[in-house]
Amino acid sequence: MAKQQLRKAETQKALLSASSRAFRSEGYSGVGVDAIAKAAGATSGAFYAHLGSKDGAFHAALEQGLDEVTTTIPDYRERFGDKWVEAFARYYLGTAHRQDRACGCAMTALSPDVARAKPETRKLYDDKMQEIASLVAEGLKKGTPSERRNRAWVFLSLLIGGLTTARAMSDETLAETVTAAALPAALQAAGV
Repeated sequence: MAKQQLRKAETQKALLSASSRAFRSEGYSGVGVDAIAKAAGATSGAFYAHLGSKDGAFHAALEQGLDEVTTTIPDYRERFGDKWVEAFARYYLGTAHRQDRACGCAMTALSPDVARAKPETRKLYDDKMQEIASLVAEGLKKGTPSERRNRAWVFLSLLIGGLTTARAMSDETLAETVTAAALPAALQAAGV
């Protein structure tokens, strides 16, 4: 019985990981259940048994992806101290992150699809993004809590928008120009 439970847990983890990579790299409409199941080494039946539906898989992948951000921000604050904002922004707008769609940040990769998602998924997004903005605001200097919160939203919007625009560019030089322009604006918004 314990082996069967372990195998079920491993299958669910593999399906969620494959869903996350697929939705981040191909978008919601760019991938099907069969492709996700195959990438996870599972059957379509297992996909439905574990994740319920494509919408369920997207919801779970979004939650997992945004939870990664809520872990990453405190990690950056701890590792880089007063320089965390700049370190995070440079990573976020960096070439490696831009080019790694499958493992890149869910805020950028999944936000366009969230806009067309079911209400419960949009609510999850609202809640998680508010949590992320609060974590950023807590790490900013200067200003009232309300001012720091507003600057956190601008900072996040510039990072997400800059990376989204750069990823859409077919010209690598132009993509680099976009992220290079977004970086100082994001840092200024954060008060750095």
